[in-house]
This record gives sequence, C-alpha cells and structure tokens, in this order.
Amino acid sequence: MSTNPPPAFKPFTLALIQLGQIGSDKAKNLTHAKDMILKAATGNSGSKKPDLIVLPECFNSPYGHVHFPNYAETILYRPGEPYDISKSQSESVKMLSEAAKEAKTWIIGGSIPERSTAESDAEFFNTTTVYSPNGNLVAMHRKVHLFDIDIPGKIKFKESETLTGGGSLNHFDTEFARIGLGICYDIRFPEMTMIAARKGAHIMIYPGAFNLTTGPLHWELLQRARAVDNQIFISMCSPARDMTAGYHAWGHSMLVDPMGEVVAQTEHNEDIVYAVVDPQIFSSARAGIPVTTQRRFDVYSEVQEV
Repeated sequence: MSTNPPPAFKPFTLALIQLGQIGSDKAKNLTHAKDMILKAATGNSGSKKPDLIVLPECFNSPYGHVHFPNYAETILYRPGEPYDISKSQSESVKMLSEAAKEAKTWIIGGSIPERSTAESDAEFFNTTTVYSPNGNLVAMHRKVHLFDIDIPGKIKFKESETLTGGGSLNHFDTEFARIGLGICYDIRFPEMTMIAARKGAHIMIYPGAFNLTTGPLHWELLQRARAVDNQIFISMCSPARDMTAGYHAWGHSMLVDPMGEVVAQTEHNEDIVYAVVDPQIFSSARAGIPVTTQRRFDVYSEVQEV
C-alpha cells in the first residue's frame, strides 16, 4: 500500500454490475461481462457516465471451491512494476484491460480464481484486479480471509480446500478518491477497513457473493457497520441469483454512506446499480460525529500502529 497522501476526494459516479448468466463456459462469461461493462459505461437516464465500474466476485466461472482450480488463470502481477497486458497469460485480465480502454473508465474486475504460477505445485487465490481508463493493470488484491463456514442444516463451504489466503492489504488511487479493496468474507474483519480508513481511503469496495443464509442476516448489516465505524463509504457487488447453480447468491449490490445510510441498491436479478459518491457526506459525518479524531490510542495501544 502506498504511503503517499490520498488524493483530494471529489464526487464520482459508481456503477455496480450485478452480473448474471455465469455458467460453465468461461468464454461466454467473459463476453457477457464485457458487454455489461460497456452497457454500464453509457450510464442511464438519471446518471452520467460512471467513473468506476465494479464486477462481482468470481465473475468468470461458477462459484465454488471445486471449480476454482479448473478456471484459474496465471496473472503474475507485481506491485510497482510495469505489467505488459499483451504478454499476460490471463484471458480475464486481457478482456478487462480492453473493456477499460473502450469504456474509458476505471474498472474493479470483480474477482477470478488465480493460479500463482504455471507449475504443478501452484497455489490458488481469489483475486481482484484493477484497471485505469487507459487499460493498465494498476492494483491487485488476493482475498485475505477464506470463507470456511459450517452452519448446521443450512450451509457448509470451505474455500481453504483449494485456495490460499492473500497476505497483504491493498488500495489504489484515482483522480477522485483513494479506494480500498476487499473480497466478500473480508468484510467480516473490521481491522481491514479500519486500516484502510486510517491510511486515507474514502471508500472500501468488496466484490462479494453472500448466500441465502448469510445474506439476509449480515449483507447490509456488515456494510453499514463498517461504514459507521470508520466514516467512509462501503460498497459490495454481488453476482445475480441463479437458483439452477450450485451456489445461490444473495444479490442486493449496494452502496452505503459514512452515516450508515443505504444510498442505492438492487434486488437479486441481473442489474446495474448507479450511485453518486458524495464527499460532502464524508466530510459532514466526520465533522458532526468526530470519532476519527477522538480515538484513545493511549487506552487501546495494541491497535495504535497501522
């Protein structure tokens, strides 16, 4: 993560693509995702062209740990080093770069299963990539916290059977905001959001895929909690719900402001959510309830260092 000062926070338009039609054919998944990116880039009748477009978690393959190795792609991105898109081994990276250039907008490319190397002993990650409007790959985040849960009689899922957790916290800077990155289950760990906020992030964005058990309980609750605790914007982008798939996503992609208000959201079908991220709400929340300057690190010194 950069130690440079954050950019000035300016109003920007966010588009969340709640992507549907994600099946077993990766090529079709990528084509549909690109089509939806270009559709989102046109804006709608009540919104200008978005400055940032977000795809959901695991947009290029069916969701499930048994699928991850079969759909994984090798990216080989190194932070701070130039990345040659033309030589990338990743079909998804190439598509997202092309889409960013065509749309002339920032893109958070949901997440894809990533293979660390082409070798047989490669590790697998759940990975988000970020693209500038000229198509450059500028940031990457590997899901830090793996989704290993067992709620008797409702759902059992264990990502760690195939995936390895990422080992870094990540953000990127645009001309309008500093944006922190997480993926789905990462939102349950408040430390990530707290550190991003203390490093100047104005918004945290999580491609995610909560299910029909945890979604109704915690999807909105966690976003509102992280937003209020840290007085930043929080957004999660889900796949559309497909009851014929092996995993049933909750949907309800949304943006929450620093006061905990839901700015925009959708239901569970394929959709594009447009929302304006307003710095005035960010500033007024911190001025009116100044928790960011009232923290007592002399009392809880264990969390003083970032």
